[in-house]
Amino acid sequence: MSRMIFVNLPVADLDASVAFYTSLGFENNPHFTDDTAACMVWSEAINVMLLTHAKWRTFTSRPLPPTTSSEVMLALSCDSRAAVDAMNEAAAAKGGTADINPPQDLGFMYNRNLADPDGHVWEAMWMDPAAIPSNDSTG
Repeated sequence: MSRMIFVNLPVADLDASVAFYTSLGFENNPHFTDDTAACMVWSEAINVMLLTHAKWRTFTSRPLPPTTSSEVMLALSCDSRAAVDAMNEAAAAKGGTADINPPQDLGFMYNRNLADPDGHVWEAMWMDPAAIPSNDSTG
């Protein structure tokens, strides 16, 4: 079995969060979804588990951070600059916040940051590996 990551996130409104992540291009995996949790698939290796606050509290007694905090920023690669822009626009249209930080355009890499309805921070990014500047000082 290949290695996978399951990012677990507490959410205030499960249905709204599922709609939000679906609008960003995630797909719901019904095998791991019920009325307390939803598994949202980004790729074969990346899954996001959306957990109601009650479900979240069965895993930890640590307090939930306010929606204005930034405990982690999760970056998702996109196929193009246009896909980065589309993800940010979808976030704003579905209850999230677009451009919570200024967009970054380095030519070979482009990213925009967004927050989901619960304040979880995501970075939609595109990169052209062939255009990365060389660190070779001899050339």
